[in-house]
Amino acid sequence: MLGGLFLHNNRYVESNRLHGTTTVGLQCKDGVVLATDTRATAGYLFIAHRHVRKIAKIDEHVALTIAGSVADAQSMIDILRYHASIYKLENRVPIPTKSVARLAANVFFAQRFYPLIAEILVGGYDSEGPSVYMVDLFGSVNKEVFVSTGSGSPVAYGILESEFKPDMSVDEAAKVATRAIAAAIMRNAGTGDGIDVVAIDKNGYRELSRRFVGLRLNE
Repeated sequence: MLGGLFLHNNRYVESNRLHGTTTVGLQCKDGVVLATDTRATAGYLFIAHRHVRKIAKIDEHVALTIAGSVADAQSMIDILRYHASIYKLENRVPIPTKSVARLAANVFFAQRFYPLIAEILVGGYDSEGPSVYMVDLFGSVNKEVFVSTGSGSPVAYGILESEFKPDMSVDEAAKVATRAIAAAIMRNAGTGDGIDVVAIDKNGYRELSRRFVGLRLNE
């Protein structure tokens, strides 16, 4: 019985997974940087939208990136925003970044037999400083210094591995993240059209300029 359910579950995941996108998260000495491309695809045969927002603010000090099914990701965003608001009302302090990541992991794990087809990066700056977490659709959560998800992540990692340094400032890391997404745009069919970059530090959440086609790696 369980074996048949697991097999059905695997087929469900594979048939509903959207492979195209690239997201990046970097932990810096003074904050975190999140970056994504802006292309939404249905497999590799159809570009559904060219200017999709894949970074969502949960609170003024924490945000996430999304890769996967848009509906499932939007459901997760709504859940996290709701609980972040309730936590702030009850405790009169913002919810810790690691608590947002753990809550997301718990939601994914609870849905593991009929999973939410999404993978997220949670990044924020709280009383413990900057932190970035990767959470997958089965509820695994890992704290990372730099990380990338999506179909273009192997290309993005080539830039991150060679250029990322732990003592980088947010401004320096934003340039590295931009180059990583730009590299994925050049080499991955599921990634494209533009780049969104967000920085979160002690002053809160801020969006950096949105950039579109015509990118060069040396910019």
